[in-house]
Amino acid sequence: MLQPKRTKYRRQQKPVRKSVDVRGSVVSFGTFALKAITGGRITNRQIESARIAMTRYMKREGQVWIRIFPDRPISRKPQEVRMGKGKGSLDHYVAMVAPGRIMFEIDGVSQEIAEEALRLAAQKLPVLTKLTVRPDMVKF
Repeated sequence: MLQPKRTKYRRQQKPVRKSVDVRGSVVSFGTFALKAITGGRITNRQIESARIAMTRYMKREGQVWIRIFPDRPISRKPQEVRMGKGKGSLDHYVAMVAPGRIMFEIDGVSQEIAEEALRLAAQKLPVLTKLTVRPDMVKF
């Protein structure tokens, strides 16, 4: 599962939400990509399950790029614990995704296979997505 090798601080505060991502909003590596329409948190387990769904459908042909990384720690207190007594312990890591962010890219497979693989991956994610194609690959 994806998580940082080491961090400066074990726990972080909640971030201020950005509106739209300008960085990471263009298809850079592959031909087909999955772009976030809404923002949210994506856990390391969700990223991994989306990756597995894509590679299984593609029968390990082609190449997959993961453009998001879960680097933000989320802490949680145990159930039925009273208020106070400090911040909870580390529970899992998430990637903060803003609208417009490219999350996954695929190359080396046909358009039909790529569309279905990205559709299966999108079902595993908690944000609304759309399929995008590299601008120089669009045929008129």
